[in-house]
Amino acid sequence: MLLYSDILVGDELFSDAFPMKTVDDIVYEVDCSMITVKPGADIDIGANPSAEEQEEALEEGAKSVNNVVYSFRLQSTSFDKKSYLTYLKGYMKAVKEKLSETAPDEVAAFEKGAAAYAKKIIANFKDYEFYTGESMNPDGMVALLNYREDGVTPYLTFWKHGTKMIKL
Repeated sequence: MLLYSDILVGDELFSDAFPMKTVDDIVYEVDCSMITVKPGADIDIGANPSAEEQEEALEEGAKSVNNVVYSFRLQSTSFDKKSYLTYLKGYMKAVKEKLSETAPDEVAAFEKGAAAYAKKIIANFKDYEFYTGESMNPDGMVALLNYREDGVTPYLTFWKHGTKMIKL
């Protein structure tokens, strides 16, 4: 299994246990689903529930959560467009500095691709929800939650160059 963590603050963000793809060689899109969790019960990983399980899901204390957000303890945060642009500028600079140390040959591709992808994000800013890693460190990556064209299938976007892959 591959685990992806934030190169700046070390928070675990996602793993290859979830369906994922690389977009424009600049971000990872990780497919999510909504799962039901009940205090003190086994965790539903998103398989189709039987009729009995559907009834149990309505029990007191049960709640529906995003499986990736829940599994990696991502924390919801919020931005307006101006504050997100300020954050993104600082984050991109920090990632560029880290890449200069660890993978200097990737810096040019990152700068070009990140600038183009950032424009897509800003153009659709109202469609996103924002999540930080478990530590809620403001210097770390902010993952973007959006929904596929069907309007119900969630996915998270992570900056490819802002992650490091750890083989478990």
